[in-house]
Amino acid sequence: MLKETLYTLMEENQINIAELSNVMSKMNTVDIADIFEDLSKEKTIQIYRLLPKNIAADVFSYIVPEKQQIIIEALTDLEIGKIMSELFVDDAVDFIEEMPAGVVTRVLKNTDAKKRTIINQILRYPEDSVGSIMTTEFVDLKEDITVQTAFEKIRKIGVNKETIYTCYVISHDRLLIGVISAKTLLLAEPHDKVGDIMDSHIIFTHTTDDQEELANQFRKYDLLSIPVVDKEQRLVGIVTIDDVIDIIEEENTEDFEKMAALNPSDDPYMRTGIFKQASNRIIWLLVLMLSATITGSIIAGFEDALSDLTILVTFFPLLMGTGGNAGSQASTLIIRGLALNEIKTNDLFKVLVRELSIGLICGAALGVVNFIRIYLTSGRDVMLSFTVTLSLMATVLLAKCVGCLLPLGAKKLKLDPAIMAAPLITTIVDAASLSVFFTIAKIFLLKNL
Repeated sequence: MLKETLYTLMEENQINIAELSNVMSKMNTVDIADIFEDLSKEKTIQIYRLLPKNIAADVFSYIVPEKQQIIIEALTDLEIGKIMSELFVDDAVDFIEEMPAGVVTRVLKNTDAKKRTIINQILRYPEDSVGSIMTTEFVDLKEDITVQTAFEKIRKIGVNKETIYTCYVISHDRLLIGVISAKTLLLAEPHDKVGDIMDSHIIFTHTTDDQEELANQFRKYDLLSIPVVDKEQRLVGIVTIDDVIDIIEEENTEDFEKMAALNPSDDPYMRTGIFKQASNRIIWLLVLMLSATITGSIIAGFEDALSDLTILVTFFPLLMGTGGNAGSQASTLIIRGLALNEIKTNDLFKVLVRELSIGLICGAALGVVNFIRIYLTSGRDVMLSFTVTLSLMATVLLAKCVGCLLPLGAKKLKLDPAIMAAPLITTIVDAASLSVFFTIAKIFLLKNL
């Protein structure tokens, strides 16, 4: 309701500044940020300047990069400094990474020296590392202080921290030695020492660890935040669940794009140029097109057989389609299992046995139906029905093997298993299924060749 009211107020020729500001002060900051996507350049600047001061920086962190740039270019140095002082470090880094060099220079110039140093340190970490997404705004406590002293510190500095629900206990040389929750502190006696009630069984990550492994840790241990340490085990930052959700979304999108034979792109669909999208697709299309010539070569090699028994051609779509689908089913489940750490590379033999068993069951069921169908529609030709059915069962078994072995092999070679997905596996299975079909056909139908 408030969102509709805000749209109505913005559409009026004479904007009621007081009423507009009042409505926005009652709205969720994410909902306000969504509104900026549809605004013109002039309206974007105008509406942002009307935001209540206490929520302006928070709204800014959720606005899409294109609009953030428009706002920054319209603001004074003093206003930029105000935004940067109120942004959490991880949000500031995300914003800076999306801006052109000229904008970045101006933003950093108007950022507090201490915060600028931290931002530059985080920007130096590899793109997909934990260090590149961590924030340094957390509450750390010494092990020898009392609960009462801990609360005094939290009240003093907590307002500017990313989270106060979990505090991190460090030694005097900043080594991470424990964690303690706000609940534990609340239930403890004021004179209790933090070191006596902290949890020393710590789940942590390193600055150089991969983001995908970090996401797996959050999923496995149901975390809301995780401490980040350097190679000397000193606490340097934390990562919170909101950033991990973004990582999971990015990783899933990347895997989905690879599985659809696309070059991954970080840009949203509607904000990606047509030529960029075409270039992301055409490389894999060329690879798959050229690899499909193998299938053509196999068909050409059996040209004599086809001239003697042209009815074989009618079964190409059946075998290739079923084989491709069977391979895609296996590869999709294996790729997903690898992504969730449900399957390890040393499970290869177990996975292969399972897929062969599944292939036998599926192949037998499909074979029975296929035999009856071909027998009834081909003039009750038993040998033809048997040949196609046997080829179909062999194709399903082969496809299941290829669908599970290729992703596992890619993982073993430290490649992304997602590249061994449906399009590539379908191309391989197409060629293999035709080879199997012609071989079986020569044995049972074309003995005279």
